[in-house]
Amino acid sequence: MRLKKLEIGFILSLIFWGNNMFDAYKIRKDFPILDRLIEGKRNTYLDTAASAQKPFVMLEEIRKAYLDEYANVHRGSYWLSEKATENYEKARQSAAHFINAEKPEEIIFTRSATEGINLVAATFGAMTLKLGDEILLSRAEHHANLVTWQQWAAKTGAKLVYFDLEEDGSFSWNKFTDSLNENTKIVAVTAMSNVLGTVFPVKQICTAAHNVGAKVLIDACQFAVHKKIDVKDFNCDFLAFSGHKVYGPTGIGILYGKYDLLADMPPYQYGGDMIEHVSYEKTFFTNPPARFEAGTPAIVQAIGLGASLNYLMQFDFNEIEEYENNLTDYATKQMSEISGLKILGAAKEKGGVFSFAIDGIHPQDLAFILGKEGIAIRTGHFCAEPLVNYLGYTSLARASLGIYTIKEDIDEFIKALYKAKDFFS
Repeated sequence: MRLKKLEIGFILSLIFWGNNMFDAYKIRKDFPILDRLIEGKRNTYLDTAASAQKPFVMLEEIRKAYLDEYANVHRGSYWLSEKATENYEKARQSAAHFINAEKPEEIIFTRSATEGINLVAATFGAMTLKLGDEILLSRAEHHANLVTWQQWAAKTGAKLVYFDLEEDGSFSWNKFTDSLNENTKIVAVTAMSNVLGTVFPVKQICTAAHNVGAKVLIDACQFAVHKKIDVKDFNCDFLAFSGHKVYGPTGIGILYGKYDLLADMPPYQYGGDMIEHVSYEKTFFTNPPARFEAGTPAIVQAIGLGASLNYLMQFDFNEIEEYENNLTDYATKQMSEISGLKILGAAKEKGGVFSFAIDGIHPQDLAFILGKEGIAIRTGHFCAEPLVNYLGYTSLARASLGIYTIKEDIDEFIKALYKAKDFFS
């Protein structure tokens, strides 16, 4: 019965979405957790912006890595270690291919995007910034980017500068360029806001920043789930994203850096596997990326991330974008018809993230009602407290899309919103 419903839904989706052949109904079958009933209801998962669900192919790769091919990497001269090392480095190659890096050596495995940003700040930032220099951020930054540079500005004497967005939450080119000057040494911005959904013009930002001699770090956590990353085309200097947001495991992230920059940066941590030679008196460090991967790495998590990236790369990102844009437009229209509901962020270039408030209903109360209907949303300030406060709120509700989100998810979400309004009226 369930399979028939999904097949019928797919046929209806072709009518609804037109000629786009991206098959979210088929994709849903790759994510076993979506078959699980929540509170006796169908699992309507609308919290991909916080963390994405996992495809079976990634789960199976992790199972195989632990059960059949596990050992420490880079050290052993026996089959298990050689196989684990091969799989680990293949994951690096997959990550390089996923973002179109020049070579795998430009890919550093980290615990998260947060660690990647901290790594850049504590190495490149520490060796570059001085009194009078400026670090330019947008008002829409996640704490991982904002707090990190805030602390390193204080340590180095550099000045932290924020540029505003337009009133509708869209990127303002004039406000960005007005804040950019010869004192700007680092521009650190999101590629897509996790609150507003606003997509930033990353390539143009990099060009403008380079024209004044600044380096650019891109937080691509939200962007990587929805749109194609091409670091060569962007010409960014650094870029970070988390594995768990691109349908991979937790505890693993990617930091990309141009190799000539990485080669000049000091290590972030010290220990084994990042050295060339050690004596009691002195240590010589090896080349990137090993220089930045001290100690036993997250071997299986990296292998799992490689599997999730390979899974994503089977799809055409243009089709993903078209499908999600249609779904975003549909959700926006349906939400806009609910009296007292306000969506924060109305940029023309916007991804599938909907932060919203409903008059008279606290976001936590709303999430509780929706949760009883099997619907997962997020509440709070989404690790972007300054932005949420800047918008005039202390807490919001947020729904977000993934490649497995279908029209029926939006319909269930809208029905539950009306139910919550009736309950609190």
